[in-house]
Amino acid sequence: MSPQNRAVFLDRDETLNKDPGYISQPAQVELYPGVAQGLYRLKDAGFLLIVVSNQSGVARGHITWDQLKSVNDRLNELLILEAKVKIDHFEICPHHPHDFCECRKPKPLLITAAAKKYDIDVARSYMIGDRDTDLDAGRAAGCAQVFQIDHKNPEAFTIIVNNILEKIPKT
Repeated sequence: MSPQNRAVFLDRDETLNKDPGYISQPAQVELYPGVAQGLYRLKDAGFLLIVVSNQSGVARGHITWDQLKSVNDRLNELLILEAKVKIDHFEICPHHPHDFCECRKPKPLLITAAAKKYDIDVARSYMIGDRDTDLDAGRAAGCAQVFQIDHKNPEAFTIIVNNILEKIPKT
């Protein structure tokens, strides 16, 4: 049986929230404009929301797993407060770039692992990120389309969400 669910795979830092560098405290989490509302619209359209994030700060000793969990929990708290939506799953690579692991983006393992866990049809899913490594991971995994966000435009997230929602076949 073929996978049934659709998802939007999302990088975290500089895609959903501002990144002052190795976010280790929940108070440092600040969402970009339009993110909460955009994620709500995607969820309402039936997409799972999956964060796929390189977090080398763990390997570098800048943050612990507990701090990372607290930061991710705070991200969800802010999303719930602003738009009653939350991330369905966080798939994390904690390795240093020089570890040459199999899960660090631009390799697709974070996406394919989440797809397996959540019965996601990657070919009907999308990737949003701020770096080429995010886009390359989405392409390598087989996402329908990848989108690079540039928050110099405060409407950037809303524009991408509109683009994704326009692609959904109308029933």
